[in-house]
Amino acid sequence: MRGVIRASKGMALKSRGNAFQCLARSIVGQQISVKAAHAVWLRLEERLGRVSPRQVSASDLTELRGVGLSARKAEYIMELAAWFASRAGRRVHWPELTDAEVISVLTERRGIGRWTAEMFLIFCLLRPDVFPVDDLGLLRALSELYGSEKGKRSAAEQFGEQWEPWRSCATWHLWRHLDPVPVAY
Repeated sequence: MRGVIRASKGMALKSRGNAFQCLARSIVGQQISVKAAHAVWLRLEERLGRVSPRQVSASDLTELRGVGLSARKAEYIMELAAWFASRAGRRVHWPELTDAEVISVLTERRGIGRWTAEMFLIFCLLRPDVFPVDDLGLLRALSELYGSEKGKRSAAEQFGEQWEPWRSCATWHLWRHLDPVPVAY
């Protein structure tokens, strides 16, 4: 890990701070490459201007699909925008919730699973101890650096315990091993 950390010296994990945008970016990034997700996001920004609950709600599914979103992802982002615009969505005070509570609240939303909730914890709330063992990039980095067994979900969970309470930091550096350009949701 020391070499991986040295290689990413001077870089840092940064939060965009906007909960809706962070979650929408995470939905866009589900199961596609970082490069493809970035291209779709740029087209979404170009189409809507600012990607906000209001702007998304004022658009329609066809418009969202036109930027490269799948039908499902477009639906999920529309529903997320409606939830954030609702009273229930506005009442959530993310910093006051535990990691488990954040995951619980988010996974009640359609289109948001554990991986997306964990990306939110890492990239929006900057929680220090998240180890997303369902992330293929994390598993690939563990496999390349520490052997194929460590790249399996069950072994990764145990292996990651050594980095508690800074597993988000370890994860970020492991991602840098695969791609030196930092991702930010």
